[in-house]
Amino acid sequence: MLLQLFDQPQLLIILIFCLIFALSLHEFAHALVANWCGDSTAKMLGRLTTNPMAHLDPFGALMLLMVGFGYAKPVPVNPRNFRFRNADFYVAAAGPGMNLLLGIASGLLWRMISGAGVYEFLGMPLDVLFFWFMFINFNLCLFNLIPLGPLDGSYVLPHFLPRDLQRRYEVWNERFGGQLLMGLVALSLILPGFSAFRWISSFSRSLVSWAA
Repeated sequence: MLLQLFDQPQLLIILIFCLIFALSLHEFAHALVANWCGDSTAKMLGRLTTNPMAHLDPFGALMLLMVGFGYAKPVPVNPRNFRFRNADFYVAAAGPGMNLLLGIASGLLWRMISGAGVYEFLGMPLDVLFFWFMFINFNLCLFNLIPLGPLDGSYVLPHFLPRDLQRRYEVWNERFGGQLLMGLVALSLILPGFSAFRWISSFSRSLVSWAA
C-alpha cells in the first residue's frame, strides 16, 4: 500500500493529515480523561495537548499507512491517583471513543458540505479526504478495542466479565496477550494476502458508508 502511495502524492498528503489528527486526538482523549479522573501524570509530561509532536510514534504511524492499523506513543497513567471507581475503564475507552466520535462527526460534516454543493477545497477532493478520515478513525477505534496485550480493549473488557473470569483473563493477557498480538501483526506484515485484522477494514468501510 505504501509504495503505491508515492505514485499518488495528493493521496499520501491526505492520509498523513488524517493519521496525524486521528492518532493525536486519540492520545489527547486518554490524557484528558485521566486528568479529569485525578491523575495529572500525562499533563505534567506534556501529553495533555493536541500537538501531534507530543503523541506521534513514527513506526506506529508507518504501520497504519502500510497495513491499516497502528498506534501512537501511549499516554502514561498512574492508577493510584484516580479519584473515581472504574476510572481505568473511562481512560481506556476515551481513545477509541474519540476516534468513533471523530468518524461520525466528520461524516455529518461531509453530508453538510456536499449538500451545499462543495466538493473541492484548494484543489483537494473533499470526498477522498472525508472518506479516509472516517476510515482511519473507525479503524483506530476498532483495532484499539481488541482485548489483547496493551491495547485499550484489554482494560475495557475486564469490566464486563464476572470477577473470577476477570482475574483469569488479566493473568492470561499479561502472559500471552502481547505475544499473540505481535504474532498476528507480524503475520499480517510478512505474509502476502494474509491479514488477521481484515474484519476491521471491512467493518470500517461499512461504518463509513453509514456515516457518510
